Amino acid sequence: MTAQHPARTGGQVLVDQLHAHGVDTVYGVPGESYLAVLDALYDAPVRMVVCRHEGGAGYMAEAYGKLTGRPGVCLTTRGPGATNALVALHTAHQDATPLVLFIGLVPRDHTDRHAFQELDLRGTFGTHAKLVETIGDAARIPEYVARAFAVARSGRPGPVVVGLPEDMLTDVVEVPDARPLPVPEGGVSSDELAALETLLNESERPLVLLGGSRWTDRARADVRAWAEAWSLPVAVDFRCQDLMDHEADVYVGNLGYGRAKPLAERVRDADLLVSVGAAPGDVSTDGFRLLSTVGGDPAGPRLVQVLPEAQPPGVVHPAELTLVAAPEAFGAAIRTCRPSGPVPWTGHTKEARAAHLATRTPEPDGDPLDLGAAFAHLDSRLPDDTIVTFGAGNHAIWAQRFLTYRDGMRQLGPRNGSMGYGVPAAVSAAILHPDRRVVSVAGDGCFLMNGQELATAMAEGAKPLILVLDNGQYGTIRAHQEREYPGRVSGTALGNPDFAAYARAFGAHAETVTTTEDFAPALDRALNADRAALIHVKVTEGRLSPGVTVTSLRERSRARR
Repeated sequence: MTAQHPARTGGQVLVDQLHAHGVDTVYGVPGESYLAVLDALYDAPVRMVVCRHEGGAGYMAEAYGKLTGRPGVCLTTRGPGATNALVALHTAHQDATPLVLFIGLVPRDHTDRHAFQELDLRGTFGTHAKLVETIGDAARIPEYVARAFAVARSGRPGPVVVGLPEDMLTDVVEVPDARPLPVPEGGVSSDELAALETLLNESERPLVLLGGSRWTDRARADVRAWAEAWSLPVAVDFRCQDLMDHEADVYVGNLGYGRAKPLAERVRDADLLVSVGAAPGDVSTDGFRLLSTVGGDPAGPRLVQVLPEAQPPGVVHPAELTLVAAPEAFGAAIRTCRPSGPVPWTGHTKEARAAHLATRTPEPDGDPLDLGAAFAHLDSRLPDDTIVTFGAGNHAIWAQRFLTYRDGMRQLGPRNGSMGYGVPAAVSAAILHPDRRVVSVAGDGCFLMNGQELATAMAEGAKPLILVLDNGQYGTIRAHQEREYPGRVSGTALGNPDFAAYARAFGAHAETVTTTEDFAPALDRALNADRAALIHVKVTEGRLSPGVTVTSLRERSRARR
């Protein structure tokens, strides 16, 4: 043993690497397969948030990755513990979120013997992760951890899975810690910048689309300054509304589900689309129909793509110019780029902006509890640094459409449409930022998939506010059902509990509202509760989304037949 490299168990070496890589919090459910890691965490400067389900733990780690840009870390045991976390891995994979999932495994001499809870890591997780590895030698833990964190952050970020054999973690080794590996940002050359300016100068109806990950405050500011200098209309991809201040005159809306029809038409009518952060996907292009495709109709806007890595396999939309740069590197290159004179599309941008503002104004729906009015009031009460979370479902449309995402606000929502995300994401955000307001908007079906993480919130002193919109059904699927099979309700009705009573059982502040008049005072009490709070919002029967009810949708569907 030397003073420079003291003898340590594999579990201690692992925890020391986490600390060396800037990890301050890990999320997980304990398991006997990684007891040596739990022991090392006992007096480590790394906080472990003990969760109630591995799916919730994985979502919390994924939300941490979204908020910080650093890999979120999740710890699970083998077999069912690991597979429970697969849903978060899929979310990180589709959402380009840096995440490292450490899985305790069977002892090395039990491998390939169908041992208790044994599983094939690569076979199970290989299609959902950028890298899957198992550490067989405790002396190589620093090497594997450094590589895992670099891969998770580099290029298009994503999840990495690292297996930890139980007996490897108890081996005692003498090994130095590893330094974090650098992650390239890419860049824009002078020739590439000139090519972009040429395309802009040849355009009459340009549109900018922001999406993906690896965004920083500096990148947001630089891209906004560039767009405002050129009067470029800026749309954002599905659940990327925090990439552009909604009060900016160039912001024209989001191209997610529930988008305004005029905005989709502007994509089709644009003569130049500059997509920054990610390639246009199926959601933003109406199932790949708004842009020209390889081997398809060449009509559509010319495309510029700014990607953190070279165009991935399976390219759908041919680009005229592809810049390999993370958003911050792109912002640094274009922050001082200015047009040589007036641009011809200023009026077009103003029209798009006006159309967007018109869609943001809630219209009275005549319901006893008018959700548009409720969310308008909520919007007026939220600070500029609020973090908003939600899972998947029509309930998110109100939060996406009627909340103003100002500079400094953050939006955490799964772009893979994963239900159950909103509550654990809110708990993670409230733990990471106890001084900021965190609001989660959940549907009744979405909430109960991970509502148990209220226990984690209470144990950790986290204080998110959760709104549960209860319409007694899986509303998104019911809407599809009424479109395709009007009146034939099957598999979408829910029998719900008293959500307020459920939340109070955990020690949270909770109450139920049934009218518009009830909402404002209930919100005041929840915001002042000084602990986790839940408002059970009893949605008027039949309400599916803004302007849409079961009856109206059924009537339109039958009229088309």
